[in-house]
Amino acid sequence: MALSPTDVTQLAVMDTARAARVLSDVRSAALSGQRAPVAPRPVIEQSWGRMLRGGVDPDHDFRTGLLPQEEVRRRREASELRHVLPVLREGLLSVADTAHHIMVIADADGRVLWREGSSAVLRKADGTGFELGADWRESVVGTNGIGTPVVTRRPVQVFASEHFVRSQTSWTCTGAPITDPRDGRLLGVVDVSGPLETMHPATLAWVDSVAKLAESKLRELHLGSLERLRSVAAPVLARVGGRALAVDRDGWTAAVTGMPYTSRTFLPKSLSAGRRWLPPFGLCTVEPLAGGWLIRVSDEPVPRTATRVVLDLTRPRRWTVTVSGSAGSWSHELSPRHAELLYLLALHRDGRSAAGLAEDVFGDPARTVTVRAEMSRVRRYLSGLLEHRPYRFAEGADVEVLLPADPRDLLPHSTAPAVISGRTADEMPGM
Repeated sequence: MALSPTDVTQLAVMDTARAARVLSDVRSAALSGQRAPVAPRPVIEQSWGRMLRGGVDPDHDFRTGLLPQEEVRRRREASELRHVLPVLREGLLSVADTAHHIMVIADADGRVLWREGSSAVLRKADGTGFELGADWRESVVGTNGIGTPVVTRRPVQVFASEHFVRSQTSWTCTGAPITDPRDGRLLGVVDVSGPLETMHPATLAWVDSVAKLAESKLRELHLGSLERLRSVAAPVLARVGGRALAVDRDGWTAAVTGMPYTSRTFLPKSLSAGRRWLPPFGLCTVEPLAGGWLIRVSDEPVPRTATRVVLDLTRPRRWTVTVSGSAGSWSHELSPRHAELLYLLALHRDGRSAAGLAEDVFGDPARTVTVRAEMSRVRRYLSGLLEHRPYRFAEGADVEVLLPADPRDLLPHSTAPAVISGRTADEMPGM
């Protein structure tokens, strides 16, 4: 009887060796261009496609050098993940050690910063390059439980020969991304890995749930930091005339005076003190505060809105929108969802309704509430450049989209039907 990809992972619980043989045949067939006995899971098939296009050698284990200990230490001290180590250890280590797994935490660049767990498995991991400071980007070492979640932005389990590089096929790896609740930025990946026989399908849900607990802890820490900023800002705002607000380094509002409260102001990537143009306020005076900024809104007429918009989607992650014109220029790093939405609006310059965008993104035109909420957030930093009813770029905006060299690499995290279609289109905006 023919097996489906799901059947193979279920089979692994009862007969690891047989499941590994089936996946080995699938991998061999896929790499040789032959018909596979079982279709690989979509997330694995897409990853293999990226590896083949990128020239990763499936039969030779190539690695970049390890980071020096000093650089590992520096990255640890700079990483927000250091704040959630207790959550990750409590949720994963006791079970991981019993099940002969190790816990590995990598940063957004795929570099291993922490690893703990079974001492026997740690010794085996050394032989596969799973060491502190190692580079586990997908583009370097192939499909794996760290590099693939970095690209896809979702939890991924990689079992046996689902690994692209042959030397890793005796392992099972399950990784989940951890994002910063303040801005949606990818902080890194937590991964549970072990020898082939330790594989279990339930590991994926387990690792993902602990990653979400870590994100909840980061959210709690952020609220505490805002409260501390509020206590610093209160006496300053009491002395300021006119409209002003105190925000943290990511633009989250701690306190306001003389103006309506908004939860967040989207700040340029590199903000410094002085006279600045900030959407949606216009000209402002920016002054440093302990843990944030004091923004004083000018009453001077706002210059004409910037009219050039560059949407950069060339990289597999870290997409940006840059706006420039008479008031200067600024850039904003986009979340995965906002990158999808702006790409779709660039594709449809005549506009798209909420129902149309919902169908494009979710395949379900009824999900308009989610679309409207996200578009409201987008318009906070593209004020004056986006219209609604239908949603579209303003008529006077000069919009350019920078795309990957290979259309198949467009927004690799995305499962939106319209983006998937765009990966096979002959012509896309900006090309």
